[in-house]
Amino acid sequence: MPFFSSIWATFINMGLNLVLDFGNTRTKTAIFEGNELIFTAVYYSEDKVFDFIKSLSTIHNCLIASVTDNHIAIYESLKLRINTLIFSSSSLLPLKNLYKSPSTLGSDRIAASVGSYSLYPNKNVLTIDAGTCIKYNFVNANNEFIGGAISPGIKMRLKALNYYTHALPLIEFDKNYEKLTGETSAESILSGTLIGAICEVESMIERYNALYPSLQIVLTGGDADYLCKQLKNRFFTNQNILLYGLNTILNYNH
Repeated sequence: MPFFSSIWATFINMGLNLVLDFGNTRTKTAIFEGNELIFTAVYYSEDKVFDFIKSLSTIHNCLIASVTDNHIAIYESLKLRINTLIFSSSSLLPLKNLYKSPSTLGSDRIAASVGSYSLYPNKNVLTIDAGTCIKYNFVNANNEFIGGAISPGIKMRLKALNYYTHALPLIEFDKNYEKLTGETSAESILSGTLIGAICEVESMIERYNALYPSLQIVLTGGDADYLCKQLKNRFFTNQNILLYGLNTILNYNH
């Protein structure tokens, strides 16, 4: 692994943090020095994640967040080498969690909210994570996580139309599609799915804006770039906000 070796040789004795986010379709990894992100990569298989962690030699602390069980073998391997924590509903947080069922709260939702909170403390912040699902996570100006909403992501909507009907085809996500009125079945599916998702996000933002003054919006997730080009609202986009949140939680627990 010469590529990894050359990177880690630069950061020897810096006291680095490793954070791993196991999502539904991919695993995000990141190396932090204090609060500074110095390396990040995305993997789509456990074998690739194993190859990555085997190359590490200078990491002191690690935090793992997962919405699946794919992290277990990697955790068992890491904990033998470095101080490794698994993020759960009982983990200490730098903000107050008022969610009424904290044991069912996805680690990705609260971690993304902590990441946004670290950028905008003492403000009303709505974090929109557009990935497999579109998740809306709200932290108020008292630094309290209240909750939010979950809806199907864009690709999930396209698959559902095909799976739950007899005749509708599976259409690929076309990020260049902009027509409101579809003139074929494929275009109609894209219009309903893509523009429908955009309208949903815009309406949710408007409703939060009406309730909470000076609302800060943070957009993240795999489809954030697409939504960013389509939405009319002003917001901050950061694909790594969840990783920043995990690192903030890791530092807070130490």
